[in-house]
Amino acid sequence: MTEGFKICYDRILPKEAARPLRSVPPGASRGGRLKGAGNIVCFWANGTTLNVRFMGGTEAQRVKVKEEALWWITEANANLNLEFNDKPDAEIRVAFDPREGAWSYVGTDCSMVPRNQPTMNLGFLDKGTAAHEFGHAIGLVHEHQSPKSPYGEKIQWNEPEVLRYFTGPPNYWSEKEIRENVINRYSADRVRASEFDPESIMVYWIPDEWLINGKGVERNEELSEGDKFFVGQLVYRQAERAAELQINASDTQAEIGKPAEEDLFEFTVEQPGRHIIETGGQTDVIMKLYGPNSRTNLIAMDDDGGEGFNAKLVTNLMPGNYFVQVRHYNEADGTGAYTLRVRTK
Repeated sequence: MTEGFKICYDRILPKEAARPLRSVPPGASRGGRLKGAGNIVCFWANGTTLNVRFMGGTEAQRVKVKEEALWWITEANANLNLEFNDKPDAEIRVAFDPREGAWSYVGTDCSMVPRNQPTMNLGFLDKGTAAHEFGHAIGLVHEHQSPKSPYGEKIQWNEPEVLRYFTGPPNYWSEKEIRENVINRYSADRVRASEFDPESIMVYWIPDEWLINGKGVERNEELSEGDKFFVGQLVYRQAERAAELQINASDTQAEIGKPAEEDLFEFTVEQPGRHIIETGGQTDVIMKLYGPNSRTNLIAMDDDGGEGFNAKLVTNLMPGNYFVQVRHYNEADGTGAYTLRVRTK
């Protein structure tokens, strides 16, 4: 096999280790069929403009990064905007330190990183590397570590060979890093995923030597059809509804009219205080809250905090504009009516 294989690794915030598991009431069925894998709490709000700042890099490197990053917009038709404008408060900040390898924080975790530090590093720029890392930046995770991946279950890792390889150059990883980035699969409570897509740009190249049985995966340098469908049709498709909410008003009637639809609402807080944002009805929804005055600053997310499968958030809010994103738990097939209200406590 080729020596010196260069590989991406995850950058995870400390809070990830403490995330609570999602709960499903006994006997409940929560289906869903997707074409990729993404962190359920790290997707940006649909229609978000993400500013990108380069922290170094040659002009040729910057051009290459821009080209591949925009694949997610031009080829996958993701309902996002990437603005390469070098703003000091840019959500995505790209460094080019060759000693650091390639890595990125995942989705909205980027907004938690101090503004003077990179959220992504491109220590090498093989074809597809920048696209892979920007996949992480918009919320995608490693496909081969998906809960639905055959690797680590039906197909067993040759762990001594994997450990031997990654403890050497150019990675020099510890056993813990190797298990976190190659061998272990993500918890089903953290990731939304379906059948494994061996053509995804988010999967590692897996040589046959790393396996006891089964076949490896070729290096993927372009977006797969599964990548395009997952991002453009299920995660970042066009919002079907945008409405303004009034605090302490009657319930707003809403509906997920077709699979993968996303509703976006806005409300204004004039006086600081504790607020409750909750859905009602029989539809299984997930809700995210962004703000103040920002569609990229994720404040909180909830799945089943309300009655039944309804979402509920109770949080202190300062004056400003806030955005509520509501989607069905089952993006592939889920539809149904629900209500939404915001009230002070």
